[in-house]
Amino acid sequence: MQADVRQVADGAYLVHGNNTNWVILKDGDAVTLVDTGYPGDRQPLLDSLAAVGSAPEAVTAVLITHAHNDHLGSAEYLRSTYGTPVYLHKAEVPHARREFLQQVSVGAVLRNAWRPGVVPWLVHVLRVGGTEQHPVGAPESFPGDGALDLPGRPVPVHTPGHTDGHTVYHLPHLGIVISGDALVSGHPTARLRGPQLLPVMFDHDRARTVASLELIAQLDGDTLLPGHGPVHHGPVREAAELARTRAG
Repeated sequence: MQADVRQVADGAYLVHGNNTNWVILKDGDAVTLVDTGYPGDRQPLLDSLAAVGSAPEAVTAVLITHAHNDHLGSAEYLRSTYGTPVYLHKAEVPHARREFLQQVSVGAVLRNAWRPGVVPWLVHVLRVGGTEQHPVGAPESFPGDGALDLPGRPVPVHTPGHTDGHTVYHLPHLGIVISGDALVSGHPTARLRGPQLLPVMFDHDRARTVASLELIAQLDGDTLLPGHGPVHHGPVREAAELARTRAG
């Protein structure tokens, strides 16, 4: 599988992996990587860095939106192999260490097997290591408040619900919001296209997920880079409001 690398702004790239996305923020030779795909996405992840003229040694930090297997896949590999720090919200740090797991179980997925797309999606997840656990040995909470001193100058915004420590990353100077799974634009198990929440079974706390859309709506931007689905162009506020409406 070859990763699909799309430049969305100067120094910002959305990469489509195996039904999940990650983001590369590039400043000269240095890179910030936001999420890392499934464990089976490692080679596509490395290839995507090469595609933008970078390398794993140049990754200044890995930022994680949330510690689900399809976003955390190669974070520990980068940390242990290259010494790359892995940053998350403080509430997500123990999740990344796998002191607990706030992720849909195989049993819950099977109970939803009647829904269109669920069975093919589950087969795919198993093939790309989606049920494997790759805890991060020494995850770190963000080193300060406000914009991080990293390529892209991302601003973490805590958006709990999908997991307790879920975080989106705002790039005000580019008008970009990297939304992880707090707001997506598509998923193999969803019939809708465009801004939406993931199906209910994927959220740890659905009420908080819906409430966090209000936080996202307050972020100034016109480009949404979701954890699943294509890039969405248009006011982020309107995207969040549409997702809230669709969630009922």
